[in-house]
Amino acid sequence: MRNRPFPRIGVSVLAAVLALGACGTRSEETGATTTLKIGFDAPTTGQLSAVGLGMQHSAEMAVKEANAKNLVPGVKFELVPKDDQATPSIGQQNASAFVADQDVVGVVGAYNSSVSQSMQPTTASANLLQISGANTNPTLTRGAKHKDAPKRPYKNYFRTVTTDAKEAPAVARYAYNELKLKEVATVNDGKVYGLGVIEEFTHEFEKLGGKIVVKQQISDKDTDYSAVVSNIKSSSAQALMYGGEYPQAGPLAKQLKAAGKDIPLLGNDAVYDDEFIALAGDAAEGAYVVTAAEPIGNSQVQQKFVTDYKAASHKEPYGIFGPYVYDATMAIINSVAAVAKAGDGKLPEKPELRAKVTEAAQNVAFDGLTGKIAFDEFGDNKNYSVTMNTVKDGKWSVVGPVG
Repeated sequence: MRNRPFPRIGVSVLAAVLALGACGTRSEETGATTTLKIGFDAPTTGQLSAVGLGMQHSAEMAVKEANAKNLVPGVKFELVPKDDQATPSIGQQNASAFVADQDVVGVVGAYNSSVSQSMQPTTASANLLQISGANTNPTLTRGAKHKDAPKRPYKNYFRTVTTDAKEAPAVARYAYNELKLKEVATVNDGKVYGLGVIEEFTHEFEKLGGKIVVKQQISDKDTDYSAVVSNIKSSSAQALMYGGEYPQAGPLAKQLKAAGKDIPLLGNDAVYDDEFIALAGDAAEGAYVVTAAEPIGNSQVQQKFVTDYKAASHKEPYGIFGPYVYDATMAIINSVAAVAKAGDGKLPEKPELRAKVTEAAQNVAFDGLTGKIAFDEFGDNKNYSVTMNTVKDGKWSVVGPVG
C-alpha cells in the first residue's frame, strides 16, 4: 500500500503546501516554532459518546498526519477537544472558550445541529472558522427560508457532509417508489436535526402522493413510548419515519413491534449505528436508513485510513461521520496553508489570522477522504452522495446510492 500523507489535495492547496516546503519532513525535524490549535466539539460522554469519540479520533488522525508530514512548515497543530454532552448551552460555552484562546484558528464540530446552532453566533463574532463533518440541518448554512429564499447566516460556518435537504427526500422517494409505501407515521425528537428531517421527508412524500397518517413528537429523555406507540398501532401506517438519533430510534422500534405493529423504521444518518440494531433487537430487521456518504474502503487512501484507525485500537468505531470529520479537520489545515502561502511563508498576527483562515476556507479545494471537498457560496460541500442501507440478518447492508 502506497504511504500517502493524507487524501490527495487539489491544485491550489497542493501548490500552497509545496511552496511552503516539501511534504514528508517531520515537523520536529524542521523545528516548528508556532503551535496552532484546532478546537473540537462533540458529545464525548452520554448516550452519543461512541459517535463523538469516533469523530474525535478521526480528527486526531488528521492532525497527526499534518504534523508528521509537516504540511505547514513552521507550524505544529494541536487538537483541543471539548465535550458538549449533546447540549446546546454547553456547546455555546465551549465556543466561547475556543474564541478566548487566541491560538485556536478553527473549530471542528459540532455533531448535533442544535449545538452548532448555538455555537455559530459566538464563533462568527470572532471570525473563527467552524467546519462540521456531521451537521445536516439545511438551515445552518441556508437560513430559515432555505427552500424558497436561501441566505447564508454565518460566513465562518462550513460543512463537509451533505444535508437533510438531500437525505430525507431521498428516503421519501425510496419509500414511495421502491417500497411502495403510501401511508407513513412520523415521529421526531423535538430537536433541530429531528424536526428538519421530518419536515424534509414530509414535504417530499406528500408531493409524491403519500400521506402522513400520524405525527408525533418525543423527547430524547423519554424511555417509555407507549402513548406514541398506541397512536401508531391504531393507524394505517405502513412504516415509521423517525427524525432523531439511534438511542431513541432503537427502543421506539422495539416497543412498536412488541405492541404488535410490525412495520419498518425509516430514518436518516443519525439512526445508522450498530447500537441501533442492538437496542431494537429483532425490530431493526428491515429498517431503511440513508447515510450522507458512500461507504469508505474502496480507494487506497480510504483503505489506509481504515487500517490506521484499526491499528490505533480505538474502542469506538469511526462510524459514518469520522471520515467527514477527518476532511473537516484537513480543510482547516489546508486553509492555514493557503494563508501561509499568501504571506510568503509567514502567518499574520493572531487577531488577523482567524479572519484570513476563514476567508481562505471559502476557496479551499482538495481531494479528501470522502471525495472532492470544495464549498459553495453557502458553505456547503459541492460534492455530496446519499446511500441507502438496510438491516438484513441483524447487520447493516448497503442497498446502494439513491437520489
